[in-house]
Amino acid sequence: MSPPSDNPDTITIHRPDDWHLHVRDGAMLKTVLPYTARVFARAIIMPNLPDPVTTPAKAGAYRRRILDALPDEGVASRFLPLMTCYLTDETGPAMLEEGFADGVWAAAKLYPAHATTGSADGVTDPLKLTAVYEKMQEIGMPLLIHGEVTDPDVDIFDREAVFIERYLNRIVRDFPSLKVVLEHVTTREGVAFVEDHSGPVAATITAHHLIINRNALFEGGIRPHRYCLPVAKREEHRLELRRAATSGSPKFFLGTDSAPHAIGDKEADCGCAGIFSAPTAMELYARVFDEEGALEHLDTFAGQAGPAFYGLEPNHEHITLARGETVTPGNIDIGGEAAVQPFGAGRTLNWEIRD
Repeated sequence: MSPPSDNPDTITIHRPDDWHLHVRDGAMLKTVLPYTARVFARAIIMPNLPDPVTTPAKAGAYRRRILDALPDEGVASRFLPLMTCYLTDETGPAMLEEGFADGVWAAAKLYPAHATTGSADGVTDPLKLTAVYEKMQEIGMPLLIHGEVTDPDVDIFDREAVFIERYLNRIVRDFPSLKVVLEHVTTREGVAFVEDHSGPVAATITAHHLIINRNALFEGGIRPHRYCLPVAKREEHRLELRRAATSGSPKFFLGTDSAPHAIGDKEADCGCAGIFSAPTAMELYARVFDEEGALEHLDTFAGQAGPAFYGLEPNHEHITLARGETVTPGNIDIGGEAAVQPFGAGRTLNWEIRD
C-alpha cells in the first residue's frame, strides 16, 4: 500500500450513489434509510422482501413506503430510490419492458434460488431466461446478478468463480450488448471477468469486502456481524478487489450491499447473512482509497462510474470528506426490544463527511 501521508487532507467529490442497497421494510426501513439518505443521492433498491418485488405495482408501492420513511422534506426532495425487478422463472419480457418504459424499473435482479436472504423465489436455471435477456438487451435494461451457484457440492468460497464459468460467460457471450453488473464481486476471478470483457459489463464492490477477509469471521470466535453472502474470501482476493476499486476503471463502482438484520436474527442458531454498513459507508471507502494512495480515483468510483453505466448524469451536488474522527454507532434501536448492529460498531474511523 502507498502511505496515506502523501494524500490530501480533504477531498470533494460528486454526491455519491449506492448502486446496491437493502433497506428492508416497516420499522427496519424507517430505522436504516436515514443513514443512506444523509450521504447518497440515489440508490438501487434490492427487491428481496418476504413478498418479493416482482411486479410494477409492488415496486411502486415499495417506492412510496421508502419515500414516506425519509426523515424530512429536504432529504426527501434529494434522495431517489431506484427500483429493481426480482426475476423468477415466470418473469415475462413484456412486463419487464412495460415497467422499464414507464420508469418503474431501473434494472432487474437475478438471484439464483436459495443463494442468499430472500432468494427462495429466485431463478432455478439462469440459462433458461433467454427471452428475458433478449428483451433487456433490446431495451437497454441492466441485469444485476448475485453471481453464486447454490450446489451443495461446490465449496462456498468457490461459488462465485463457478457461477462465472458455468453461467455468466454464456450469458455475456450470447447477449453481447446486455448491460450486466456482477454485484458485490469478491474474487480475483470476478475482477478478471469484468476487466476482460469489452462490452457493457461492470461490478459493484462493497466496503466490507475491501476491509475484511475470511479470517475476520473467526477472530476470537464466531463473528456473526461479519457474515455476509457472498462470504468474504482469502486475503489474495481482498487485495485484488482493492486494486480494482482504486484503479480508476469505470467498470467498478460503489455498491455497499448494506443489508441490515436484527441482532437476534444475526446471533442465532442459523444466523442471517448481511452486513449493515450504511452508517459509515463513505468514511470506510475513503479509508480504503487513502490507504491505497488513490484518493484521486474516489470520485470515479463513488460519483461518476455508476451513473455513466446506468445512462445517468453525475449528481450536481458535491460532498467533502476530510481527515478527522467519525465514531461508528453502536447498536441502533429498531423498536420494541430489537436493534441492529452496524459494521465496526463503536470503532473510530479517520475520515469524516463535511457536507
